[in-house]
Amino acid sequence: MTLSSPPEPIGYMAELGVERTLWTPGASRLELTLTEDHLNKGGVAHGGIHMMLLDSALGSALVASLKVEEWCATAQLSTSFLAAARPGERLVAEGRVVRRGKNVAHLAGEVKVGERLVASATGTWAIWSSRPPSLSKD
Repeated sequence: MTLSSPPEPIGYMAELGVERTLWTPGASRLELTLTEDHLNKGGVAHGGIHMMLLDSALGSALVASLKVEEWCATAQLSTSFLAAARPGERLVAEGRVVRRGKNVAHLAGEVKVGERLVASATGTWAIWSSRPPSLSKD
């Protein structure tokens, strides 16, 4: 079985400065050093940054275990925001496959700054055996 290779960071992730530091079937890690561009009005990381990292880390953990011809997409993502993160801090998002079936996978992950838990998420991903018709270019 040939597994998927790590894709290059997509436009906005590269623009934000996200780095992939782990890609293995069932687990992934993404990292981002916070800058002023990532902050909300309160001067801490915007919640959307945490959600982007979690969605991408969890999804990457699944993609790393897919066959080349398989596709997946986030069907549901539930995020808990647990602590603030500030400029200069390094966010580390880890995702893992909890259980995978033929058409559905359940994943979980966390965002940490050092040992401090900043956010956590659980999610459900849909899996297709080939490119879904909804993604056709027609």
